[in-house]
Amino acid sequence: MTQTLTMSLVSRFQSYPAPAKLNLMLKVVGRRADGYHLLETVFRLLDYGDTLEIAPRDDGVINLQTPTPGVAPHQDLTVRAARLLQQETACRAGADLRLLKRIPMGGGLGGGSSDAATVLLVLNRLWRTGLSRQQLMELGLSLGADVPVFIFGRNAYARGIGEKLSEIKLPRRWYVVLNPGVQVPTAEIFSSPLLTRNSPPRIMPILETTQPNENDLQQVACALYPAIGRALEELSSFGSALMTGSGSCLFLECASREQAEKIFSSTSKKYDGFVAAGLDHHPLFDGD
Repeated sequence: MTQTLTMSLVSRFQSYPAPAKLNLMLKVVGRRADGYHLLETVFRLLDYGDTLEIAPRDDGVINLQTPTPGVAPHQDLTVRAARLLQQETACRAGADLRLLKRIPMGGGLGGGSSDAATVLLVLNRLWRTGLSRQQLMELGLSLGADVPVFIFGRNAYARGIGEKLSEIKLPRRWYVVLNPGVQVPTAEIFSSPLLTRNSPPRIMPILETTQPNENDLQQVACALYPAIGRALEELSSFGSALMTGSGSCLFLECASREQAEKIFSSTSKKYDGFVAAGLDHHPLFDGD
């Protein structure tokens, strides 16, 4: 009887992916009156990320069973996403959530945003709340500027604060990603007086190459966190390396898995990180 009950509890949960992202380029082209920065960026999804285990409940309770140290459960983006969906749809269902983290916090890989997007996508189906992808993207934007691209579900060229998305097709590539071992608060980078906020905008509906281009936030992050600069210099000895997002992680694009793993083996003794392929679309993307 006990074994049957245990199996029943385990089987309530289903696993869902929350992939990381890279910014293959990032330009700050202006600033809105409300303080938000206007960007141009290219998002690439990665075959590497967190895992959400989700089990629906019928009592309206949102229960995060794996709280992140130092983060109150009600402030966790997964909980906030679930409660936002409840509020917007008057849904009376609930969910138990388990978050298995692999994406480093404060690394510019979109971990928290991806986790929130997966919760919105999955619970919209499990609770049968019936919101469209566009409606979910609008909800996600209130949680964070990077949430919409994970709901969009495809590699994208983004404008605005990151919410104006156009799908782009990218060739198969592999990436070496290094973590310098520091967490970078995004707000600190964007509020820095060192940040250039007037890069000339450019029209780029498609990206002809995935070679890393430039990141206007990189110089600021390296100045504030010298460890980022040191890791960038080391990775740049193998090719055109770049910081993703507001940092702190760095990446190098490679044509093959073998090339990426060879480079990573030369740097992994000093830095944490991983090798991952670029995705064509989010694992949960269903084409609607």
